[in-house]
Amino acid sequence: MYPSDIHAVLVWWFVLFLFGVGFLPLTFALFSPFFDKGYIFSKLIGVLLVGYIVFVLGAFRIAPFSVPVIIVVALVLTGGLYFFLPERWRVVYTLKKSWLTFAIEELTFLVILFIWAYVHSFAPDIHGLEKFMDYGFVNAFLRTEYLPPVDIWFPPATINYYYFGHLLTAMLTKLSNLPSAITFNLMLSTIVAFCFTETFSLGANLYAKIGKSGKISNLKLILSGILTAFLVTFAGNLHVLYALFKPYNTDNPVPMWQLPFQPNSFPNGYWYPNATRFIYHTIHEFPIYSWVVADLHGHVLDIPFVLLAISLLFSLLTHHTEQSREEREKIKKTFQINPYHLGFIGFVLSCMYMTNAWDGAIYWLLAMMVLLVIHWQKLPSYEKLFSNGESLQVSNKKKANETHAFTQWKWPWLRDLGISVAIVSVGLFIFNTPYNLFFNASAIVKGIGILCAPSFLTHIGHVGPFLFEPNHCQRSYWWELLTLYGFFYFFVVAFSTFILRSKEHSQTDTFVLLLMILSTFLIIVPEFFYLKDIYPEHYRANTMFKLVFQAFIVLSISSGYVIVRLTSSMENRGLAKRLLKGVFLVLTTMLVYFVMSYPFLAVRAYYNDFKNYQGLNGINYLRTLYPEDYVGIQWLNTNVRGQQVIVEAQSDSYTDFERISANTGLPTILGWTVHEWLWRGSYDVPAPRIIEVKTIYETHDAQTANQILKKYDVRYVYVGTLEYQKYPNLQEAKFNQLGKIVFQHGSTRIYKLN
Repeated sequence: MYPSDIHAVLVWWFVLFLFGVGFLPLTFALFSPFFDKGYIFSKLIGVLLVGYIVFVLGAFRIAPFSVPVIIVVALVLTGGLYFFLPERWRVVYTLKKSWLTFAIEELTFLVILFIWAYVHSFAPDIHGLEKFMDYGFVNAFLRTEYLPPVDIWFPPATINYYYFGHLLTAMLTKLSNLPSAITFNLMLSTIVAFCFTETFSLGANLYAKIGKSGKISNLKLILSGILTAFLVTFAGNLHVLYALFKPYNTDNPVPMWQLPFQPNSFPNGYWYPNATRFIYHTIHEFPIYSWVVADLHGHVLDIPFVLLAISLLFSLLTHHTEQSREEREKIKKTFQINPYHLGFIGFVLSCMYMTNAWDGAIYWLLAMMVLLVIHWQKLPSYEKLFSNGESLQVSNKKKANETHAFTQWKWPWLRDLGISVAIVSVGLFIFNTPYNLFFNASAIVKGIGILCAPSFLTHIGHVGPFLFEPNHCQRSYWWELLTLYGFFYFFVVAFSTFILRSKEHSQTDTFVLLLMILSTFLIIVPEFFYLKDIYPEHYRANTMFKLVFQAFIVLSISSGYVIVRLTSSMENRGLAKRLLKGVFLVLTTMLVYFVMSYPFLAVRAYYNDFKNYQGLNGINYLRTLYPEDYVGIQWLNTNVRGQQVIVEAQSDSYTDFERISANTGLPTILGWTVHEWLWRGSYDVPAPRIIEVKTIYETHDAQTANQILKKYDVRYVYVGTLEYQKYPNLQEAKFNQLGKIVFQHGSTRIYKLN
């Protein structure tokens, strides 16, 4: 790596490290049941808390989004934790006791960060797919004084999308004092590092909690962590098996057994994106694909928060596995679960909602499942404590006996369950409030569609939020689902069989079963329902995408644990049992080999076999592709402050148009049409601006152009290669009447209006 890139990685890591140190007391308190005390989550918790408070201060215009404000908030929070949190005294003791574990996790985080920064340096371009949108969001946050920023593609409105992850990226960019063209790639690398280390911690702690007593093998604990980390972070699906067969028509996938088997020609021209577009008109991505294509999108930014939420819920569940007699006696007097822990879960869920709204809903559901299990397991304690260990006899009548039983212990149980649910749910709602003041979800989602609705319902059209649209009957074939999720369900079936035959179950077993139930639900839902958006043919694509992305993560976590759990539990006595264990290990090895081969195919393809090292600067490609624009963008970034409105050529989504607004964070009259159509809820909202931008460039009449420019408070007009390409009849002379040239390089000019 270039020395400058190494320096950038180290500076970026050090900022995150400081966050981690500052929030150790809170982390150790939240993850007290974990053998590593959740060390690796500390830096993420710090970034979340500081970022959220800075967002609230900016949203209510109490304080600007600036480095001094960020530092003050961080210091106040850190000081409060170290001076007022009851668990603060444990920090030094825990550091002395577990310093080696912490050092290994921190070193692993840094190594993964370096590795993926190095990988990105072979294709760092912030160019293609939705990178313009993501980069534009980050740059808009860097320019704005208060939050949220003006939408770079629809001023004067603010962003109507999930932007909290981009806010955190901008906050870290400000603190590190690195260019956003570099931190864009560093944030992508950081998410990979978080994903690997968080899942290692979670996977190892899942295995550490399999028994109530007895010594846990450190080797198996580490193996569980490593397996979980690799499966979640780097595994693909069984679609990779198609690399052994003759390529199929990607518009018409067929079962692999209908194709000629060609192992000698591996990988048979295998194209890695097909594993995410296998089911007709849908999207079913997974983390390694996201690492490869490198969009800094909401579903990617939210992965560390997702893993934090899952880990917090597991910590909550295991904290209540065994309680002392004194703790059980408290049921009579106080609410049993720590309300601060529940409130923090609600806070994390709200941050997930602001980063990728679907995830907030998905893991709220998991939280409800965990709370129900916790309280269900406490039913005997309530009955025993409130009946003093005696049978409840109030009369000879059964009804009176049942009424007394409900009054004595079932009502307190229901009360405490309701309080737990309320704390998480109300916390989620309250913490979301500042964000929801600026976000209109109804513009994006138009209702809940029912797939394959009966014809008599399609004539009705809709009932409440439910839509019955004709010709909306896409379903997945069983062999498609088997290809995408067969790897996981081998372990789901094996584990379910083990649980049914086992006499004792650990809390980890219970938690993993909950994960399997949740993931199965997420896979099934898109076969029957979809959330209505603007896409006519791909109407269930977003629904499937957001749900099964999380199903993949959750099933990967489950599978890592199941492999080690079942291998450890299988007895070696008897020929039949040894044979069963051997078959399981052989099949597991083959399956893991197949899914772990995906990253080798995908990474090498996208990064061109690592032949051209380019560094971490994501906008250097402009020097070659649009050299004049590169200089113009640099000038704007150096000389224009705040979010002053510019005008540049406008065109469709996923094109190179809007390269100026995306690379500067300066808002333009209208950006990518389909994106604004989605965010604003109707094509009629952005459509008039298409004509207005065209008129600005092509009209001869300076007064007509000036009226439109003043309507949107435009300060700068950009005229370059793409403007002349988009508007062949461009009339540039009028801009000299309306302002003056403040930048010129070759045929590119920037006019500042009077």
